[in-house]
Amino acid sequence: VQLQASGGGLVQPGGSLRLSCAASGFPFDYYAMGWFRQAPGKEREAVSCISSTDGPTYYADSVKGRFTISRDNAEATVSLQMNSLKAEDTAVYYCATVYTSCQPSDYWGQGTLVTVSS
Repeated sequence: VQLQASGGGLVQPGGSLRLSCAASGFPFDYYAMGWFRQAPGKEREAVSCISSTDGPTYYADSVKGRFTISRDNAEATVSLQMNSLKAEDTAVYYCATVYTSCQPSDYWGQGTLVTVSS
């Protein structure tokens, strides 16, 4: 099982990044997927989740209107488009399989660091 996240980096406030997570080794289209983040000294939080069928989604209030989650079951990937980034979005971002409640379930990927700074 592998969840390979990529796309992190350094971006100025107001900029954009697109995170991607490539999955392998499990039935991707069976699982809802989510993105989580953890900033230094803070607890991990759910950022966004998407159902297995690319249907209902969840967004944390702090990212609504700025972030968009999507998935491609044919390619076994889940992405997070992040626009209008703020300094407080700085964190390590992780993808994971989730339950419909957006709680993490079976599998986690390694993190990718997003730094928003001028």
